[in-house]
Amino acid sequence: MTNPHAPAAPATDPTFTPPTLGRRFGALIIDWVLCLLVANIFADPVRDGWAPVLVLVLEYGIFLGLFAQTPGMYITKIRCVNWLDGGRIGLLRALGRGVLLALVVPALIMDEHRRGLHDRLTGSVIVDAPRS
Repeated sequence: MTNPHAPAAPATDPTFTPPTLGRRFGALIIDWVLCLLVANIFADPVRDGWAPVLVLVLEYGIFLGLFAQTPGMYITKIRCVNWLDGGRIGLLRALGRGVLLALVVPALIMDEHRRGLHDRLTGSVIVDAPRS
């Protein structure tokens, strides 16, 4: 028996409307600032450009894998879920998504559901966070 309160899987929901690019970009900016602050603890982000990128990949892996939201996504009220079933994407796919996002180009190639190449390759999608 299916849960009537569970959201429909984005892939099978004909009414699915992705969040705006502004909210996605806002979440990314918030996460990037946090990554710069964390990276500053163990490296100079200006001199060691790899440090904030590494923190971003790890942040995405941990937060998306376990909670389906990064801190920036929490603030902008969006989340990253599995395209096929609407559940969490797990640690490995979240890490892969973070690596692909760090490459920047995959995020710029979007389909009609605003799924970047990094989303399509990891089977994920950005959706509105449920109202609590």
